[in-house]
Amino acid sequence: MNPIFKNIIAVIAGFLCGSLLNGGIIMISGSVIPPPNGADVTTMEGLRASIHLFEPKHFLMPFLAHALGTFAGAFLAAKIAASHQMKFAMGIGILFLAGGITNVILLPSPLWFSILDIAGAYIPMAYLAYKLADSKKTES
Repeated sequence: MNPIFKNIIAVIAGFLCGSLLNGGIIMISGSVIPPPNGADVTTMEGLRASIHLFEPKHFLMPFLAHALGTFAGAFLAAKIAASHQMKFAMGIGILFLAGGITNVILLPSPLWFSILDIAGAYIPMAYLAYKLADSKKTES
């Protein structure tokens, strides 16, 4: 397969895989850790209005969604890419980081969560995914 085409597929597949996992975790998060009483988490406006009711436990699933979504997308991109696997994994991490920064701007959350999310869920997870994908390639 043409390496350029393979690298394009790596980016698309990584982004789609990571996005689907992120969205799936967010969708089930309310059944794992129920939102606070009176919180409307079905709309962005409702979430903004009720975020003050959230306890630290309510931020666990969003963090996991961001971290695992980034990890899965970066891992897949690194596995599929024909070359420059680290660049593609980190590229996925940067794409998801841009989404995380947008989320922090649009949705007020506690400062501790914003810092943890931005600093820990994207670039470190993309790097870890690259390292694991690279170690699996050398073992094969």
